[in-house]
Amino acid sequence: MKRNFRCLLALILAVIVVISMVSCSNDNKTPDASPSANSNASPAASANGTTADREPYKIDVFTMTGNYSGMQQGWFAKVVKDKFNIELNIISSNIEGADTKFATMMSSGNLGDLIIFQNDNDNKWKDALKANMVLDWTKNGLLDTYGKDIVKNFSKALDKLKITYGNGSAVYGLSAKAANMPVGPSEGKDMTEHSDMRYDLYQKLGSPKINSLDDLLKVLKDMQKLEPKSETGKPTYAFSMWPDWDGNMVMYVKAFAALFGYDEGDGLNDAGFSLFNPEGDVQDTLKPDGWYLKALKMFYKANQMGLVDPDSISQTFNDADTKLKDGQVLFSLFPWMSSSYNTQERQTQGKGLVFVPIKDEKVVSYSFNPRGKESNIIAIGSKAKKPERIMELINWMYTPEGFMTFFNGPKGLTWDLQDGKPVLTADGKKYLPGNPVDVPQEYGGSTYREGVQQINFVPIDPNSVNPETNEPYDYQLWKSTLEDSPTKLIQNWREAMGGALTTKDYLVKNNSYVLKQPVFTGKAPEVLPDNLTQKKGQVATVIKQYSWKMIFAKNDKEFDSLLADMTKKAKGLGYDEVVKWNVDHANQVLDFLKNNKQ
Repeated sequence: MKRNFRCLLALILAVIVVISMVSCSNDNKTPDASPSANSNASPAASANGTTADREPYKIDVFTMTGNYSGMQQGWFAKVVKDKFNIELNIISSNIEGADTKFATMMSSGNLGDLIIFQNDNDNKWKDALKANMVLDWTKNGLLDTYGKDIVKNFSKALDKLKITYGNGSAVYGLSAKAANMPVGPSEGKDMTEHSDMRYDLYQKLGSPKINSLDDLLKVLKDMQKLEPKSETGKPTYAFSMWPDWDGNMVMYVKAFAALFGYDEGDGLNDAGFSLFNPEGDVQDTLKPDGWYLKALKMFYKANQMGLVDPDSISQTFNDADTKLKDGQVLFSLFPWMSSSYNTQERQTQGKGLVFVPIKDEKVVSYSFNPRGKESNIIAIGSKAKKPERIMELINWMYTPEGFMTFFNGPKGLTWDLQDGKPVLTADGKKYLPGNPVDVPQEYGGSTYREGVQQINFVPIDPNSVNPETNEPYDYQLWKSTLEDSPTKLIQNWREAMGGALTTKDYLVKNNSYVLKQPVFTGKAPEVLPDNLTQKKGQVATVIKQYSWKMIFAKNDKEFDSLLADMTKKAKGLGYDEVVKWNVDHANQVLDFLKNNKQ
């Protein structure tokens, strides 16, 4: 599921920092009361007050995207405490029982003070709205008084939620990764998916051109012959996959299609069993010459050649990542995962997984979106005692000052300004992107990794430009970072790629991408009917089970037989009905994009 591993990317990079906002309220304020009427200071005084002017405020943060429960620790906790006199008690549904935890909190009538929803189009968000468990930000001037920066700079993001879930007037939350940028590729150095390979081995082979999927498998087989064992003596494979991220299809198979322009879903409606090319095509999963079956056949051939990790059908993501770290994996579909192998020591030796182009590769790129690129939602619980202080928190997260700290750590510790431009400090190079390096006590102690925020929500798109520095927020994209002593691996790659500084730079210069633009029709997206939702679940089970069997089929005859069985069973369970809904709605999106400038 794509949104899940985008969230994991944010977690692995570990550069996200949530900072809380300021206010003075008395303890007896009720959620419905006017902030100004129940505060000890006026809004202006509250905004300019010091930590000493306000009482300590401990809030429960219920996050459906986080992977930690407990009190926030380390440097982030100290920033929050020093600046706002706020403490964060993190409650992660992923740690504490997922759906069960959500149901328990719903039954209690309280989802916490600050809430992170994983998806603005799922039942948890909708159930919370129906049960009045989240606060309307427009009530009693809460947003206008304490969220002025949001109102000024992210009005389109507010309008989206206002129209889709607020009946045109109420605002119950805000989407992640909003960006005040024109439509265009929003990635950083890398795309979400692309063809990363062991570049040192690729160069030893003479850097052969890869003109087809068969060429790709041949190159990977030759790499395996060069290095049949990892550094610890374990067998190497081209592909090591895992099933625990499978959704409507086998995740790794459908994600491979993104290298050639086909992404799951149209970006607006339920994904179902469609692969969407924003340049004008929609393929259903079982289309005979479509990219899902084409990629599935390639992985079958790869297994016949001994290139697929036999544990792929049963292992977890963590298992696969451990193997990649050890050097057992020669190909990585996800650049953020490549970093597990690409240690500084290895890169200095010229070793690592980096992008190698395949002929006709057109990688899916996701555009900047002023309404928010991710489906995560940040909201305030209806039972929060001091909602104005939480509103200040959220507002500050959406400011340049706040987000620079949020994403890159505290100014002075990890980064600073030189001639108005951001640069990493010497310590920052040790700490980032989230390393277990000790932090001085004056910054909160513990290690940098342990101190990183545990909410896992990204308010602003980190690849968008900070108006105060005219450089992206993400430190990895600063000019000073890109030009600072590239490793042997990166030097070799840049020379071979005609001087391109990053993979995104290469793909954009060579027009080797398709742009998935934001879609907003001015109304809430349609939801797959309940009867089709049930059929979709049954069909998905069949497609996933048979797809894995087909990858490990003994021969072509068995592969073809399994394909025939999968198709027959899927169609018997209602595949065609679900696909018709998917394709019809995807074509409506294509028509909308053709006729409307986003």
